[in-house]
Parts: sequence; structure tokens; C-alpha cells
Amino acid sequence: MKTLTVELGDRSYPIFIGENLLGQAELVKPYVKGTQVLIVTNTTVAPLYLEQCKQAFADFEVEAVVLPDGEQYKNLEVLNQVFDALIGKRFDRKCTLVALGGGVIGDMTGFAAAAFQRGVNFIQIPTTLLAQVDSSVGGKTGVNHPQGKNMIGAFHQPQCVIIDTKTLDTLEDRELSAGMAEVIKYGLIGDYPFFEWLEAHLEKLLARDPQALAEAIERSCANKARIVALDEKESGMRALFNLGHTFGHAIEAGMGYGVWLHGEGVSAGTMQAVYMSKLMGNINQADFDRIQAIFERAKLPVCPPNQQEMSNQTYLDLMAGDKKVQAGTIRLVLLKSIGEAYVTGDYDKALLERTLTEYRC
Repeated sequence: MKTLTVELGDRSYPIFIGENLLGQAELVKPYVKGTQVLIVTNTTVAPLYLEQCKQAFADFEVEAVVLPDGEQYKNLEVLNQVFDALIGKRFDRKCTLVALGGGVIGDMTGFAAAAFQRGVNFIQIPTTLLAQVDSSVGGKTGVNHPQGKNMIGAFHQPQCVIIDTKTLDTLEDRELSAGMAEVIKYGLIGDYPFFEWLEAHLEKLLARDPQALAEAIERSCANKARIVALDEKESGMRALFNLGHTFGHAIEAGMGYGVWLHGEGVSAGTMQAVYMSKLMGNINQADFDRIQAIFERAKLPVCPPNQQEMSNQTYLDLMAGDKKVQAGTIRLVLLKSIGEAYVTGDYDKALLERTLTEYRC
């Protein structure tokens, strides 16, 4: 088992990475402050891992809520099922919520923990690659609104993150590829050696080689933890994690939540950001082709929806509602080179229009 730490002073917490961690009581006991535990999971994960997870909390009063599975259920109406259980079972302020599932479950459970009785503890146990390398670390929680993704939420850090890499054995191939989009992102925004490593090991990762997956997860989490420690609430460099997300969130919302997986939207959205970076003279054609190739090898979409599916105006309207908009300006994460990204609202708006028009399939 490997252990990383998200350094946030008295709110610091560990990330445990290893095989067969799910049922280990000694791992979770130090991070449960009271006697009550509510495990929140979904209809896909519950049959696979809920009973095993309950074993880790056998010394506590354990209840479970099983939510429907899918991005389309990441909303306030479904979130109320968690509050109904907490209030109905008379959970108190010392209770602990446990997020057992992918990014949707993690975000919703974290937001419920942030809001219930003005804040209770929670533990992240991510079971998808995307959640393991990205959404489970850093304390971003929330739900979607029809007009924008993750527009309702809070920063609320977990007590710990437990990444059991064995859960990836049951992950669908499409979900594994979706997670690779976030892994590749870390190489693009600030870790060129990791990008080179991914180019060399991508087929091993897709084949679920345990050692390769463990290293990719550890290096991704280390990148995330380092930047979260410096910029917890995204006032500066943490915004680099949003490479491809402003475009990608527009795709998810515009096509209907659940039609495109989050990682698929990030993949196509990243290529839009890379295309715009090329138009600006930052990225040459060789680097553009190299980035496109790694996403294609990961079996991810590199093209956004066509004009009939999403017009330029639909894109712009949805991007204008993004959380990263400041003073009416859409802020984008663009590349200076592979391994170096920057956040800007100071760009030629005509280049954004050209990107939305020209980079289609």
C-alpha cells in the first residue's frame, strides 16, 4: 500500500492506494469520529462492493442508501434521498458519510456531508479510475443544474481517501477509458515526464496491468494533492485541472447528462483547447497530432458533437454559464506546450469562434 497526504494544515488527510483495501476495518476506524455511518452508493456498485464495505465499518451503526446510477441523477431531487435517510434514521453531527462509487457518488455524498447539520465528516472510497485519480481528491462536491454542471456545491474535504485498485477489475472498458482522460490531463498541464510515461504504458493501462495502474493512480494523485495543498479553493493554479472541462462540460450539458461520460467530454474538450492553442501559435502540428494520438489510443473521442447536434451558439451559451466565467469572460485553460498549461480570459474571441466552427467531425 502507498500513502500520500493532502497537506492542508489541521485538515490534512491521507490517500491510501493499494489492492484489497475495501474491507479493512483498521484502515477506516481512525477516521470515523462518532458511532453512525451512512454508506452512499449506487445500483451498479452496491451488488459488487456494498457488503464488503460494510465489513470495514462493522463496529459502527451502519446504514446504506443506494441511488440510481448515472450523471442524469446528479441533482438535488436525488440528493434528497440521502438527507431523508440521515434525518429519518436520526443521524447526529458526529456521523460519517461514506462515498462508495464513482465521481457522481463522491460529489453527491460530499455535498450531503457539507450541508447536513452544517457539515459532517465523510470518507471517499472511489471505485472508478476517474474518481480515483481526480474527483475523490481535493474536496470539490456538488450536483448539476439543467443549465450547468456542478453549479451547486461546496468545498468540503474528506477525512481520508481509500483507493482499492481491485475495484477496477469490474469497471466497464468505456468507464476505464473515461478515467484515462483525467490521467492524461495531468501530463498535459504540468508533468511532461508523466505524459511520456503514459505514451509508453498506455496499452498496459488499458489491459489493466496492476502495476501500471497503481503507478498511474499514484502519480495522478500526487499531482492533484500537490496543487490542492497550494490552492485549495481554486483561486489560482488549481484551475489548471480544468483543461478541457469548460468545453467538455458544455458537451455534457448540451447533449444531455449521461449521454457523454465526463471523461469523454473532457477528452473532446481538451482537443478543442489544444486546437485553439495551435491557432494561437503555442502548439505545433506535431504536438497536436501527438496529443490527439494518445486520446485515440485510449479509445476516447477526440471530436466534439457536430454542428447539427450542438451549434456554436449553444456552446457559447453553455460555456458562459460555467463556474470559471469571471466578469462575463469565459476563462479557458490552454497549453503553451505539452506539460505546461495556463489559465486566461485574455484571448482573441475570434479564435474561440474558429475553434468551435473548424474543430468538428
